[in-house]
Amino acid sequence: MPHRALAEAVKLGGPEVLTVVDAPEPQPLPTEVLVRVAAIGLNPLEARLRAGEFPLIGRPPFILGWDISGVVERAPQTWRFRPGDEVFGMPLFPRAASAYAEFVSAPALHLAPKPASLSHVEASALPVVGLTAWQGLVDLGGVTEGDRVLVHGGGGGVGHVAIQIAKAFGAHVITTVSASKRKFVEDFGADEVIDYTAVDFTEAVRDIDLVLDTIGGDTVERSLEVLRPGGHLVTAVAEDDPELAARYEAAGMRFSGVAVDPDPVALRGLVDLVEQDKLRVHVQETFPFDRIADAHRLLDAGHLQGKLVLTL
Repeated sequence: MPHRALAEAVKLGGPEVLTVVDAPEPQPLPTEVLVRVAAIGLNPLEARLRAGEFPLIGRPPFILGWDISGVVERAPQTWRFRPGDEVFGMPLFPRAASAYAEFVSAPALHLAPKPASLSHVEASALPVVGLTAWQGLVDLGGVTEGDRVLVHGGGGGVGHVAIQIAKAFGAHVITTVSASKRKFVEDFGADEVIDYTAVDFTEAVRDIDLVLDTIGGDTVERSLEVLRPGGHLVTAVAEDDPELAARYEAAGMRFSGVAVDPDPVALRGLVDLVEQDKLRVHVQETFPFDRIADAHRLLDAGHLQGKLVLTL
């Protein structure tokens, strides 16, 4: 049986628990394709799972990862793709996709044709953050032209993509970042930038239609102060908080949490924006696959601009 290289977390702990090993190549089921992976996007969630903060995909050993871009190797029982097609996506989330690997078997419906204007590195960085931002702003938030949108954490992976999506829908976008990321978010279209280290955002803005939160903590609760009557907060990090939701509702506001899923309609929406030159993803650094532990050390450090990517 053919083999593939994969990075397995042999136990819970620091980046050193990630070990590159050989394993049998996965066999695609009907409606699935086998993808030869060219690049893998990394996400902070994966570092938290590796460290054992919560058991989303069970106990180790396990294989992390969801964001992939690559080439279809086999498509035995699906009409959606053929061998040689370039594809990208976020298959199976929140179930294990085992994407830290040379080959990944994935539902064809969870993938989309890779835009020609994106490299595999760029395409692999987009699905998790892009789908989170799209589902939060468009599907849940209903962002529309003229809305005043506040994005907390605009310099991060979800944040810098959210700025662009909101702008593409005609919103006026305000974001909170540290001073060092001001130019970064302005380059992605932010209309106003608040340095959260120097200014209290609750004193700097008012009459916000929609808040997208990527930070959590008291930022979620304090955002109540800046929303217009009937305004809406969507959070990507505190989605299950009935008490906070009740507080928003009592104040005449809406509170939603977004738990991202591999929605093919939203994925095509992202592709459309890319092809219209309205969306791009920033990759801070790439790492060869055998340096996955080094990549996770940088992931652990936080305060990234955009995304980190593994290449094969």
